[in-house]
Amino acid sequence: MTHTESIDGLTSPAATCSYLYALLGECFAYPDVDLVENLRSGALLAQIQKLCDALDSALLQGLDAAVFNDPAASLDALKVEYTRLFDAGAQGTGCSLNGGLQRGPQMKVMEEAVRFYAHFGLTLTEEQKELPDHLTTQLNFLHFLAYGEHLLQTQGESTDAYRLARRDFIARHPGRWLPIMEDKLRTMEPMPLFLSFTELLRRLLALDLAQLQAQHGEASLKPSGDMPFGGL
Repeated sequence: MTHTESIDGLTSPAATCSYLYALLGECFAYPDVDLVENLRSGALLAQIQKLCDALDSALLQGLDAAVFNDPAASLDALKVEYTRLFDAGAQGTGCSLNGGLQRGPQMKVMEEAVRFYAHFGLTLTEEQKELPDHLTTQLNFLHFLAYGEHLLQTQGESTDAYRLARRDFIARHPGRWLPIMEDKLRTMEPMPLFLSFTELLRRLLALDLAQLQAQHGEASLKPSGDMPFGGL
């Protein structure tokens, strides 16, 4: 599952949602040169503004979005801060980006996430750097589900399977544990950039879940047989 190539051709709310999940998945990965270049050039801010305006402008209301444009961004500083906040180490997990370490037990959380992925024929390869419960893995899955919905819409086919899975996955996984992580993050006096990433993602998850539940009913928080979600 990879980030889509361009955001110029937004044609549906599902496509927009997919792009935003993919973009935030990249933002929560270990900082690299691309992130720094996008911060320095203002490209990251422009992308986020375009996607949020297309989806729901309230996503950015009251958010410190100015931090998404930083001409003085330093890769070394971002790496040091990312490690301090999110990487497990001698002093514990801090604000771990692994959901099972925020709301466990981790093995059970990972097993259920893998069942979600497997239902859609997805597997984690040896090249996959993160575990099934890591935030970047989960955001890539939500990107996949939302984009799958978009493709089915364009073909005139039912999107229920992808929408129900997205509803239940948000409710059972990132939507459930991200607020816990955010509370911990705030106690660590983080770099504003990472706090704004987290706030924006929490808002996106809440908006997406609310819209899905409005059409399909409340999400199930209990697995149904071998399926981690019901209704299919």
